[in-house]
Amino acid sequence: MNIKETIKNIRASCNNYVDPELVSTVIHENYYMGSNNIEEFESYDVKSEDSYEEKILKILEHEHVFLAIGMYAFIPVINECDIYSKKDYNIKLTQEEFDRYANEKERIFGILIKKDSDEFIIGSTDLCGCNIDAAFKPIEKSDCDFYKKLEEIIDEFIIY
Repeated sequence: MNIKETIKNIRASCNNYVDPELVSTVIHENYYMGSNNIEEFESYDVKSEDSYEEKILKILEHEHVFLAIGMYAFIPVINECDIYSKKDYNIKLTQEEFDRYANEKERIFGILIKKDSDEFIIGSTDLCGCNIDAAFKPIEKSDCDFYKKLEEIIDEFIIY
């Protein structure tokens, strides 16, 4: 994965679901969320004159970074999931799939780029990173429609 170009691609269309300045979040080893204000990050030799992408690349040498690619919300009464990204989607889930993935709150989904690598994990974070227990949660890979749709959306953003 070309991290720099992927970040540019994500930021170019993220206004639908997140402020472009808040599209990335530092994720610590224990998957708890750190700063999402990359523009004011002052560790790891990050300088104010660095581009947004350069700042993230410097941070990635030391920390995992989550890049937001959209939001999702489950609708329990009718077993549906609304997904918001570059485009909006509504998918019907089986009861088993709904039970497996449903969350009572809206969540941001995207990729966690592992520190000092270009490997990534599909997962989600809390909408409000200000909670003390805000964390990244990997989404279990499966053949279910929900996972396939997230994977399809994410594949549109990744630049190789």
